[in-house]
Amino acid sequence: MTSPADKDSLKPSNFLRQVIDRDLAQGTYAGRHWAGHPADAATHQAGQPDPARIRTRFPPEPNGYLHVGHAKSICLNFGLARDYGGVCHMRFDDTNPEKEEQEYVDSIKDAVRWLGFSWDANGTSHLYQASDYFDFMYRAAEYLIQAGLAYVDEQTPEAMRASRGDFGKPGVDSPFRTRSVDENLARLREMRAGKLPDGAAVLRAKIDMASPNINMRDPALYRIKHEAHHHTGDAWCIYPMYTYAHPIEDALENITHSLCTLEFEDQRPFYDWLLDRLREGGLINTPQPRQYEFARLNLTYVITSKRKLKALVDEGHVGGWDDPRMPTIAGLRRRGYTPESLQLFSERIGVSKANGWIDFSILEAALRDDLDPKAARAMAVLDPVKLVIENWGEVMGSDDKLDECTAPVHPHDESRGRRKFMFGRELWIERSDYEETPPKGFFRLFPGNKVRLKYGHVVECIGATRNAATGEIETVRARLVPDTKSGTPGADAVKVKGNISWVGVADGIKAEVRLYDRLFSVAQPDTTEGRDWREELNPESLKVVTAYLEPSLASAKGDEKFQFERHGYFVADRKEHAGGKPVFNRITGLKDSYGK
Repeated sequence: MTSPADKDSLKPSNFLRQVIDRDLAQGTYAGRHWAGHPADAATHQAGQPDPARIRTRFPPEPNGYLHVGHAKSICLNFGLARDYGGVCHMRFDDTNPEKEEQEYVDSIKDAVRWLGFSWDANGTSHLYQASDYFDFMYRAAEYLIQAGLAYVDEQTPEAMRASRGDFGKPGVDSPFRTRSVDENLARLREMRAGKLPDGAAVLRAKIDMASPNINMRDPALYRIKHEAHHHTGDAWCIYPMYTYAHPIEDALENITHSLCTLEFEDQRPFYDWLLDRLREGGLINTPQPRQYEFARLNLTYVITSKRKLKALVDEGHVGGWDDPRMPTIAGLRRRGYTPESLQLFSERIGVSKANGWIDFSILEAALRDDLDPKAARAMAVLDPVKLVIENWGEVMGSDDKLDECTAPVHPHDESRGRRKFMFGRELWIERSDYEETPPKGFFRLFPGNKVRLKYGHVVECIGATRNAATGEIETVRARLVPDTKSGTPGADAVKVKGNISWVGVADGIKAEVRLYDRLFSVAQPDTTEGRDWREELNPESLKVVTAYLEPSLASAKGDEKFQFERHGYFVADRKEHAGGKPVFNRITGLKDSYGK
């Protein structure tokens, strides 16, 4: 049996794996105990040796739907825990009651499960929420005051900002910084009791107002917010700041490696300062967690700001958080992306310490590589025009005669069987497959040319009929070349250069097909100063067509993926597809051709 360490040795190395390898080799966390649940130092130390070799966490704020950048973080945190015989906690960082909703909580849990990960390990559910730790966070705040490390500041927000200084000027001490411990404790308790209005005071750490790192200039720990919380209700009217809450959450949960994106690098000194002080006070387990930063995902043609994604939804630019054009996990899922493709993408791009742009084509390539061996094949005509075979009855004995044709469900897996469809006098073909005057290199239908209708017969084009008023082609006309059916002895008797797809009029399925494209028309949206990012939306991101599909798709279930031969990969829409109203979404083309 392969051990977690053996499996890990097969994975591509990166700086995070090197950190974990070093810590495991040195036994950095080997002696820690685990109470079976998040807890303070004394409770953990009374517990059993921690069964997890490492502990990571995925800590989203439930203020929106997760996006493709979160998918990378999910795969990284849960994947490292899996590979090293550890545990990844699922934690809701619900410290901001204004923007958080249960809908988002439910969508986040669904997204993580769909991606193939679980927070259950060693017989325990490791699903947590920061709000469960509010009591301990408040206890820690009182400890910091008692240790002379925090104070209540009642400056106005404007005065506080002004006294903070900037990169070229040190900050100025607050006039409230020298309050006594007793004064600060009394004022904090009044804040806790709801005796002060919103914005009247904050609790600040007492560190160094002249620090070159502005984040260390007495950062705020608690603010007053008379707002009901979706989990704790009206129990609290003061809420911890994220930078204060996050390290405490990690410590209570026995996290070993706290992985976050590079924008939190400047916050690491405060992360360490706070946990050092709480460790000195005996409040948290040791050794304490360490924070490590990696580059966030910047994907071309995509924005991942939750505020802007919410604006797209609220302003009606898209049909919801799960619109197939959205970079949300819900949108990618509805578009037809698979969990395996997102995991493969995350593995391919790896992790680094330097920010950069990842081309969207890399994500699509991972998707194609996953879908190609899985997706059943089918023929579809997306821009249909009728092809009439004028000598069909003469050759076949009756204009009503239908000829059954077959094709493999998957060209590389005969065990999946064959699909069947009917060839008759009238067929649907792509409008672009006919040209009155063909350009150079055009081998499809034009007067006098022969083509093979895939899996069926060879026909010779004899012209087209146009609408007298509009001039638009209404039907293409052809003659059947006898004894040329695919798979029969005479199939190769006539050599042709063109081979086109088709759907029979007799048994074709009429369907709504949604041709999705990239939501933004520029590679790096929202990066041009002075330009509203909404102006960069792609007006051609969705085109809806009425198409005809081969009859094998009549039994397609919602979320089922197919390769429409010649056109790309499509999925039966998971929300709207039904037997009476088939709806298919284009996932991606057969190859990357964007901008080419």
